[in-house]
Amino acid sequence: MNYWWVNQNRTWRQEQGGGYMWSPKVKINGTRNPYYDFMTHVSPGDIVFSLVSRQIVSVGVVLSNAYTCLKPQDFGSAGAAWSKDGWRVDVEFQQLERPLEPRNHMALIRPLMAEKYKPLKNNGDGQELYLTTINHELGTLLLKLAGDPEISMPLTDLSQLGFSSEEQELILDQSLRETNKATLILARRGQGSFRQRVSLFEKECRVTGVAQSQLLIASHIKPWRDSSNEERVSGHNGLFLSPHVDKLFDLGFITFEDNGQLVPSPLLDLEVLDRWSIAKDTKVKRFDQDQAFFLDHHRNNVFEAEYV
Repeated sequence: MNYWWVNQNRTWRQEQGGGYMWSPKVKINGTRNPYYDFMTHVSPGDIVFSLVSRQIVSVGVVLSNAYTCLKPQDFGSAGAAWSKDGWRVDVEFQQLERPLEPRNHMALIRPLMAEKYKPLKNNGDGQELYLTTINHELGTLLLKLAGDPEISMPLTDLSQLGFSSEEQELILDQSLRETNKATLILARRGQGSFRQRVSLFEKECRVTGVAQSQLLIASHIKPWRDSSNEERVSGHNGLFLSPHVDKLFDLGFITFEDNGQLVPSPLLDLEVLDRWSIAKDTKVKRFDQDQAFFLDHHRNNVFEAEYV
């Protein structure tokens, strides 16, 4: 097992929400970059520390070797200067309860940094790089400073899950690794990696304000059945909803505008909203651009907008 350090300032929402790291293969002028080349050196089981705005916000477990992948479309303007052809590595990121600020611990960190490819400047600010290697001594120290977070590989044993017909199709797909199959099946059930990724962006039910996790459902915005495998496990394609709100949303009896306005279906008896204490003019916080992409599908393909 090796330790790595990734700077994700501009694309952390996309990468951590989608469960991956992505870099171009070369610089825009065609020359090689050691911080992109490092992508081809990582292996499943390696540990990655993610720095965002001077804080280590999460620790990830590498799930795959690097493979060729076009630049994610949801990078938008953040990746405008990067070439389209790149490396992708699947990573399961686990958010730290308390972000770690390296600059507060430089007396301990500085002696353990190798001079070549070091992730931090001497004052604790991040270097201008993407992915770099760190030694075992520094990796061990960072885990200790982060409170020894519990890090585990995702579930790979499918034998105890019990399968629907859709899930059985996944199991028979020879192109998928066992880890991916388990992740996709748990995502269909609103559990596992999908639920954890949703929690990066959603802390409570949008409508009721309930924040106790055990009472909330991790609901797909674009239904699991209509999504690609990448969309099925993306945290941007999910909301935490109270069970009764999830039922309305899942059946297309309510949807949301990008600005957060709740829209009831004309097929819904509005007395239901009254009995469940949901105002028909409810407006929740605005959805970010990544969630808005999936909401567009929900409004056009799931929401019951007309009488039939």
